Amino acid sequence: MMGVLPCQEIETLIADGQLTGNPAITPEQIQPASLDLRLGSVAYRVRASFLAGTGRSVADRLEEFEMHRIDLSDGAVLEKGAVYVVPLMESLDLPDTINAVANAKSSTGRLDLLTRTITDGGTEFDRIPRGYTGPLYAEICPRSFSVLVRPGQRLNQIRFRKGQAILSDPELKKLHAEDPLVNGPAHIDNGLGFSVDLTPSNDSAASGLVGFRAKPHTGVIDLDRIAHYDPAEYWEPIYTHDKRIILDPGAFYILVSQEAVTIPPDCAAEMAPYLAMVGEFRVHYAGFFDPGFGHARAGGQGSRGVLEVRCHEAPFVLEHGQIVGRLVYERMSDVPTQLYGAGIASNYQGQGLKLSKHFKAL
Repeated sequence: MMGVLPCQEIETLIADGQLTGNPAITPEQIQPASLDLRLGSVAYRVRASFLAGTGRSVADRLEEFEMHRIDLSDGAVLEKGAVYVVPLMESLDLPDTINAVANAKSSTGRLDLLTRTITDGGTEFDRIPRGYTGPLYAEICPRSFSVLVRPGQRLNQIRFRKGQAILSDPELKKLHAEDPLVNGPAHIDNGLGFSVDLTPSNDSAASGLVGFRAKPHTGVIDLDRIAHYDPAEYWEPIYTHDKRIILDPGAFYILVSQEAVTIPPDCAAEMAPYLAMVGEFRVHYAGFFDPGFGHARAGGQGSRGVLEVRCHEAPFVLEHGQIVGRLVYERMSDVPTQLYGAGIASNYQGQGLKLSKHFKAL
């Protein structure tokens, strides 16, 4: 059946040698509709971001762009503003019927840690063609915070597909009528649109809080430290009482969607960029949404999407309820045997406005 492969079919790819790791892939890497990818033991500091290009290998291009190599074995800092390429522990030998797409994990995106997958012969980031055989690499560019990394850490993830099973707008409308995808009116236009929530919190201790802006000069974040860092040392809270904020050029923000979203068990979703014409900003689309996200069958009651927003050339007024992104839904080839949030220690089920898991609770 066409669609995104669930966890049990990912296990079949591993058993058949079409998805391998050195060391071997662990059960903890397998998610309901994706596989977490692990960093290898060396990072290459490069002059600039690059793609291998048709007929070229990443190793060949590294000879052109490498500045120096960094041993990650005992941990090493990747500096803010620099670009690195890290060979991953996983390799592919895909059949001609399966392609793949990669994306940053949620916690990676919330740290403004630009992480993209590149391949031999690749002409696009994060897109892996049918039948690809070869290694995988992560390009990493810390944009707001320097980070301490080690081999085996999982910054990005890969999703496998047989053909395409994207739901059309009429199919989305029908699905929403049967199993509501949001907790209000559904804005369906080339996917499910979502808007920004700039309504101040009802919590008197955080009156007017609608988001966070990354501070420009902070310490290093050790990616292995969970619930460790004081948010006040890394983030400036954003307050508003008139349901709008002005985005500063070059600044990075954590905001939240107005809609509480659900992903039915037989679907997966991916956050896609919204049209550039809506304003001088970008909502980062570091995000796969797994089957069961926010869904009642996985213990959810709708989960709001965290928005990773970067403003471009000019200051821009962002107002409450403005549509800033969309979710593209796809059918699964089969319902996963494990759903998001249902006993797999998912970090963001039922979330609202929330920083990455590395920070202490507010």
